[in-house]
Order: sequence, then structure tokens, then C-alpha cells
Amino acid sequence: MAITQRLTLAEFLALPEEEPALELEPDGVVVQKVSPKGRHSRLQLVLCERINQFAEPRRLAMAFPELRVVFAGAAYVPDVSVFGWERIPRTADGEIADIFEEPPNAAIEMVSPQQSVNAVLRRCVWYVEHGVGLALVVDPADRSVVQFDRGQAPHALRGEDRIDFEPALRGFSMTVDELFGSLRLDA
Repeated sequence: MAITQRLTLAEFLALPEEEPALELEPDGVVVQKVSPKGRHSRLQLVLCERINQFAEPRRLAMAFPELRVVFAGAAYVPDVSVFGWERIPRTADGEIADIFEEPPNAAIEMVSPQQSVNAVLRRCVWYVEHGVGLALVVDPADRSVVQFDRGQAPHALRGEDRIDFEPALRGFSMTVDELFGSLRLDA
């Protein structure tokens, strides 16, 4: 769906759901997410699995794939959102709520071949400026990760560099090689 006029948040939220998901930029521009391909999907799965295997038993956090988050006048669907355990919205009977209206503790975006790297970087800068503690840009083509932490300069990570989730998830880290190594299917 292509929308040429700018929408308010209320107008955007009234639109019917689409696949791939629509997102509302802070300036009212509506964009459609790029449909994930194989490497993108695999990296998203690995990040969610590893984070949840570490965090859920400790009741520290939970990672969600493709979860719509609405905050600071925008509606985004990060590839992976991580919410601290106590910050996960719940229904009256204690189940996970459908609507998340607070910034995640961490937001992870994968660069797809059809995407502008600058658009993804700009989004991650916006995330940390609006309450997200950690934002990551994962670029499969470049085998790199750019990490944005609130109050610090962004830094590029490659190879054996550690992705430190500390601002969002105490005690969890992994190397860039570990992350991208999950793409290999050795016979």
C-alpha cells in the first residue's frame, strides 16, 4: 500500500493490517516494511531464541519478532523488540497484551537488500532519542552490527567484537561472528 499524504497516529492505527506491515514514521509518512528473506529471517529467529533462552528463565526480558510498538508519535515494527520482564504489558488476566505503547528496552533492525542503510540508521538514532536503551543495525551483506546506546556514540562491530546487550539485558552478549555464524549450514 502506498500512502502519499501524511497521517496522524490515530488515522494510521485505524488502517487495516497489511502484510508486510505498514509503519508510521514520526513525521507522518507511512512506509511498508520489506518482506524478510532467508538470511534476515534466520538472524531474526536466532536473536529471539538466544535472548529468550537466556532471559525468560531468569524473568529478565522477552524478545518479540515483528512486534508493533507505538510510542512518541510513531508506530514501528522492529525486526526484534526486547522488553524488560516488568515492562511487558499484560491483560487483566496476566497474559501478554496485544498493544505495546512504550519503547522497548532494545530494538533490532536487519538491513534488507532493498532497504536504504541510512533509513535504518536514522530509525535507530530515533529509537535511542525516544527512550529505547539499545538499538542495533544488523547488516548481513557487510557482516557488521552498528550499536546505538543512549548517551554514547554509535560504534561498529565486526568479527569477534562483542554485541553488549547490557543497557537492555543485563549479562547477555554475543559476538558478531556468533550471530552471522548461524547463517552457515555446514554439511
